[in-house]
Amino acid sequence: MCGAAAATDATHCEHCGARLATVACPSCFGMMFVGQQFCPHCGAKADRQDAPESEKPQPCPRCETPMESVVLGGSRVRECPKCEGIWTDADTLRQICVDKEKQAAMLGMPASALPSEAQLEEHIHYLQCPVCGDMMNRVNFSNFSGVIVDVCRTHGTWFDRDELRRIVEFIRSGGVDRARAREIANLEADRRLAGLEHIGAITTPMPGIEDQVAQNALSMVARFFIDLLVR
Repeated sequence: MCGAAAATDATHCEHCGARLATVACPSCFGMMFVGQQFCPHCGAKADRQDAPESEKPQPCPRCETPMESVVLGGSRVRECPKCEGIWTDADTLRQICVDKEKQAAMLGMPASALPSEAQLEEHIHYLQCPVCGDMMNRVNFSNFSGVIVDVCRTHGTWFDRDELRRIVEFIRSGGVDRARAREIANLEADRRLAGLEHIGAITTPMPGIEDQVAQNALSMVARFFIDLLVR
């Protein structure tokens, strides 16, 4: 548009704001340039097809730009041409997660470091579902990934730029299995603590304040060490 130089990882011109020719990878959903044969993030071969629009175009939850319907490696999603976010319905996201778990199992991909704590936006802005218009919930994907996504339980999930790629990396590294194991361990810890509290209530009908403080402290310590073991 303006002829200015652009960085190799830039998706918009820093001078005039024009969008550079970028698309999503069909495997990891990272951004790549049009014409690239292989994804620079995961090495997958480009496989992208524009899908015929059979329904009314839906607005992007983030910037309200009409989203484009595309097929990426067999998954039909909607892309925003302006902010580069991706919208998936519940069935498509479920299939993506299942496929990536199968890939990780077959390829024996090593587990990466544990995810960092979820980084919340400085100014939290709840987004509307592009289908029903209701406000979506902000959810830490798998309660453990550190990626906050916007979810409409009925219609689908919105991923800001690169969030779906981070989710795919999380799944491929065995993150879902670790999250399940952590959840099971937490439930087991809650069950054991509930049993101890029940026994304590029977053997000590009228506990004093000191006993309650000590019991709460022991519960906190138990939870801390169980969490360490799970991690």
